[in-house]
Amino acid sequence: MEVSRDELARFFEVVLPHLNEVQRRVVAGAMAEALGHGGKTVVAESSGMSRNTVIKAEREVSEGIEPSERQRALGGGDIKSEIKQPGLLEALDELVHPETRGNPMSFMRWTSKSTGKLADELVRQGFKITDDTVGRILKKELGYSLQAPSKQKEGTAHPDRDAQFHYLNKQVGFFAKAGEPVISVDTKKKEIVGDFSNGGAEWHPAGEPTRTKTHDFVDKELGRAVPYGVYDLANDEGWVSVGDTADTASFAVEAIRRWWSTMGRPRFPDATELLITADAGGSNGYRVKLWKVELAKLAKETGLDITVCHYPPGTSKWNKIEHRMFSFISMNWRGRPLVSYRTIVELISNTTTTKGLSIRAEEDLNYYKTGTKVSAAELAAVPLRPHKFHGNWNYSIAQSDSR
Repeated sequence: MEVSRDELARFFEVVLPHLNEVQRRVVAGAMAEALGHGGKTVVAESSGMSRNTVIKAEREVSEGIEPSERQRALGGGDIKSEIKQPGLLEALDELVHPETRGNPMSFMRWTSKSTGKLADELVRQGFKITDDTVGRILKKELGYSLQAPSKQKEGTAHPDRDAQFHYLNKQVGFFAKAGEPVISVDTKKKEIVGDFSNGGAEWHPAGEPTRTKTHDFVDKELGRAVPYGVYDLANDEGWVSVGDTADTASFAVEAIRRWWSTMGRPRFPDATELLITADAGGSNGYRVKLWKVELAKLAKETGLDITVCHYPPGTSKWNKIEHRMFSFISMNWRGRPLVSYRTIVELISNTTTTKGLSIRAEEDLNYYKTGTKVSAAELAAVPLRPHKFHGNWNYSIAQSDSR
């Protein structure tokens, strides 16, 4: 049975006045432990006790240590700073606790919270403390640790998100069972070309690292590489076109065209249809008119009826190409400066896995103009058939206009 904060506050209001200090900590610690994640904050707010007291109480309860009124062990050394200086723990917790970081009046609001700067702020408030002591208190007394941000928030999910995933997976199953090609497409992150540091490390003789430029300013001559990938789900094979101008719908469809003529047709000589799974945005987004116009040209050239199923907005990380191909490319070239387009193509082409992934890459030297406008007449000429379920995300383009 869940307990509301109001009910919990009423509980503490009735019980705590009848308990001594030790008993109050035992009750608070046991309640925080029972509530689990976020319990310390809830108990502190409901009971009126300081959060650091609740943290200490929960630790005592979880470790099975019998609560004692003694603040330090017999024969202990110097009294700790947090004991000698009442309010120190609360002041430090106020500076770093996530729920108080949004306070625009906080001195630390726009400051890196290093132990040195935290110590400086506490000294400014009248406490005597060093950065080493700040680090000890954060870890030992307040239960903090150094953590990097974690990408977990996806924003507001579309109400038909799960239904679209089911529909997309069903389409993949239909095409795969019929022996028709199914590909996942996307643009990999643009990369600065030149003698620049690339994330990661590789083995070198001691003291002989690869030397790169100290600043990552884009080289005007080399610019940025634009890798567009096509991944064959059935055969664990991929194609990457590396462009040097812009990520446009024309560039995206040209990459699919090159994959088909080089790898797709030999793999699927009897194919009559092609299924493309793609993100909802970018050069292959479902709102991009040029994407559909270019796909119509490709369908006519290849004689393939092309079906496209888009992932719901905000779910690009689920695109198969991301973790089945792009992630391995990034691992293969980590620590290697991408000094030229040839280097990028070679590193991509030599990306493999123990499970059999193979990739072919090629530099696309074509120039792709940005901002191309598609007229209503051009779009109307596309032999487009929206599916009954979310026709904006799922549609087929015939290889000839038989309407």
